[in-house]
Amino acid sequence: MNQDTEKINLRERLVSDTYLLLAAIIWGAGFVAQRMASFHLGFNAFNGIRFLLGGLVLLLFVWRRFRAFKGGWGWVLLAGGVLFSASSLQQIGIGTTSASTAGFITGTYVVLVPVLLALFWRQRTPVVTWVAALVALAGTYLLSTGGTVLIPSTGSLILLAGSVVWALHVIVVGLAVKKIDVLVFSVGQFLVCGLIHLVMSMFIEPVSMPALRASWLPLLYSSLFSVVLGFTLQAIGQKKAPSADAALLLSLEAVFAAITGVLFLNEQLNLVQVIGCVVILGAILFAQLIVLKQNRKPL
Repeated sequence: MNQDTEKINLRERLVSDTYLLLAAIIWGAGFVAQRMASFHLGFNAFNGIRFLLGGLVLLLFVWRRFRAFKGGWGWVLLAGGVLFSASSLQQIGIGTTSASTAGFITGTYVVLVPVLLALFWRQRTPVVTWVAALVALAGTYLLSTGGTVLIPSTGSLILLAGSVVWALHVIVVGLAVKKIDVLVFSVGQFLVCGLIHLVMSMFIEPVSMPALRASWLPLLYSSLFSVVLGFTLQAIGQKKAPSADAALLLSLEAVFAAITGVLFLNEQLNLVQVIGCVVILGAILFAQLIVLKQNRKPL
């Protein structure tokens, strides 16, 4: 490999990692917006509006490519369905807990990605990943109980279930973006997810104008930043970045969720919950750094 090729590969890797880091920052702050919206809008209404609005905004920029898109609709439908399930569980859970807690529990999906790959795709998973998954689960228990009760809260358990589905979404995105147009795929999954949510909302939780007026700012952030920018940056970043790099950087959304929760919602964690956060973050970073070191290829 010549020096020019090495420089191109390094530049591509750095650009991809930057995209993923930006996605983590945007998503971390997005937990605050989701928490604020949960006081006024049901989860189907909130997710339906934000994903449809985000998809339509992005569609304006890729309309010609969208019309010319021929194959790959199966990937779009699959990703949209998985995204619907994951976002539903996350929004239900975040309505009963803090943004900080939601961010860290959701962040355990990073460890679950290689576990699911091992169980269902028969990809070899290092022992350290299995250990990290158990440690992260223990940290989740500390975070969700706060040392005051034995049984985790319902919201925490729902968020944990959602983290499994988010792990599946990361896998689906990683597979899809290698085969089809990234931006068209992003638009498609947003529209599919948003439509399912909106239809569900019509039957379960009709939207009222007062609720929309009270939630316009969280909806705007979640649509334009969390959906349009965050998920699109994830898809673009995963096209070039190795899975270990992507997992490590995306896991930082939990940290940014905690920071923004404290800054904007005045959230507080007791000592046991702080220990739980440290345990989860430590498990995630340790597992991903080990995998990154093992899988790092010379440029």
